[in-house]
Amino acid sequence: MTEPRQVLEVRGLRVTYRSRSGRVTAVDGAALTVTAGQITAVVGESGSGKTSTAHAVLGLLPSTGRVEAGSIRLRGQELVGLSRRAWQHIRGAQIGLVPQDPAVSLDPLTPIGRHVAEVLRIHGLATRATAPDRAVELLAEAGIPDAAARARQYPHELSGGLRQRVLIAMATAARPALLIADEPTSALDVTVQRQILDHLDALVSTGDLAILLVTHDLAVVAQRAQHVVVMSHGQVVEAGPTSDVLTDPRTDYTRRLIADAPGLRSRRLRPLAPAVPPAAEVPAPGPLLAVDHLSLSYPAHRIRGRDQPARFAVDDVSFTIPARTTLGLVGESGSGKTSLARLILGLTRPDAGRIRLDGRDITALRRRDLRTVHRRVQLIYQNPYASLNPYFTVDELVGEPLRNYGIGDRAGRSQRIGELLDSVALPAGIRRRRAAELSGGQRQRVAIARALALNPDLLVCDEPVSALDVTVQAQILQLLVDLQHRYGLTYLFISHDLAVVRQIADRVAVMRGGRLVEVATTDDIFAAPCHPYTRALLDAIPNQKDPSWNLD
Repeated sequence: MTEPRQVLEVRGLRVTYRSRSGRVTAVDGAALTVTAGQITAVVGESGSGKTSTAHAVLGLLPSTGRVEAGSIRLRGQELVGLSRRAWQHIRGAQIGLVPQDPAVSLDPLTPIGRHVAEVLRIHGLATRATAPDRAVELLAEAGIPDAAARARQYPHELSGGLRQRVLIAMATAARPALLIADEPTSALDVTVQRQILDHLDALVSTGDLAILLVTHDLAVVAQRAQHVVVMSHGQVVEAGPTSDVLTDPRTDYTRRLIADAPGLRSRRLRPLAPAVPPAAEVPAPGPLLAVDHLSLSYPAHRIRGRDQPARFAVDDVSFTIPARTTLGLVGESGSGKTSLARLILGLTRPDAGRIRLDGRDITALRRRDLRTVHRRVQLIYQNPYASLNPYFTVDELVGEPLRNYGIGDRAGRSQRIGELLDSVALPAGIRRRRAAELSGGQRQRVAIARALALNPDLLVCDEPVSALDVTVQAQILQLLVDLQHRYGLTYLFISHDLAVVRQIADRVAVMRGGRLVEVATTDDIFAAPCHPYTRALLDAIPNQKDPSWNLD
């Protein structure tokens, strides 16, 4: 039998960052090995050091970071201490990177074919004349249909899944020995996620490529990775074959990660705190939100000489959400989930149908009247890193809605901010810190406190935990359940993760092509889905047929 070929070997890695109080250690003595023909996954909660480790391997630490000690060898070549010029022959040529968010990783003003062609030209793999044709070939290899036509399109004209395939084509253009995939599917729905992971599997199956997969999704790790490395507080606490680590973890930390991971066997979360008296005295639930035969279409138009047909983003959609309950809205990219949310929030006007909030028609309100509605309907965004101004303090972020609506004086607002931070379990000492100084979980708690500032009745939660690791994700989900019970909140919870939806939703609505194809209780959706599309979504969930690694 041929011995496995080691592509990457990291030993005794120590990474520090410069801060106001001195140097802070992010990675402390980490060691790992990545072998050709295998996927090695690095998992751990926020701050565990997994991203810093990946950046050190790529030589992409920020100016405040540096490798203090240790060795990073790529096929025997030492990477620590390389000059900037030497790195130009490593990155892209020998190590490829697939970043997390294709929406911010691609130049919106450059056609996607030119993105790939530029990689080829930088590494001397094609000339100006031959690069465009070779770029089309690489896009086709990455599974992009009609690659020649797509090469002329811009990033905003492609779905999230297609944009991620463009990044894969760019990362593999020079046939590197190592591919680092940093959360490559966290923002994708389950069917597109499966397609991307299938493509990565196909790349590895050739035996020439090794993949270092940085992820918080243990279900993906269980299904796709052959080897797993668990990091905590900058150290590797456990490593080994995936089946061994996930079915027989040796450390309490790994067991907690596994327990926090959502699975199809997960049960509905229950509130940990009692309801406050005002919520307890509310009458029996009625329909807080009613959507009746709502439709929104984009008319036919031309883009750079090509006809674009008219299409429905939302097509005759009707549903209700009783007060103090949660409706989970699921579906693939382009199914209409976000368009529907924008209609409910009054950010877009529908072509037909109406929206009623507590019996009041809010479909075509003027801007002045919408301000009143927005006190009752608030939004929690997907990405806490993008939704909060990084230069604002927590005090400014949470207090901004109060100031905008002229609520209270300075002392009253300060007291209210303290109450809001306490309600989302953030310490008072965090008030003067800026958003950029907070972890992902802390940022999302600030975003929730901000959404609660005006005492809303309905929260539209747009993928509120998809960017978070499993431990923080579990904490935020439990927080949302507790807040709903405490304040009598109603949620429209949008997610591509059905395992997450199962933990928080009373009912589930499944969208496809702008239409609702199925609406039922959460238990019925998971136990006996009626529509073939719903069954396909369930079948696409990673590792859902063999959840023996899950300890819940």
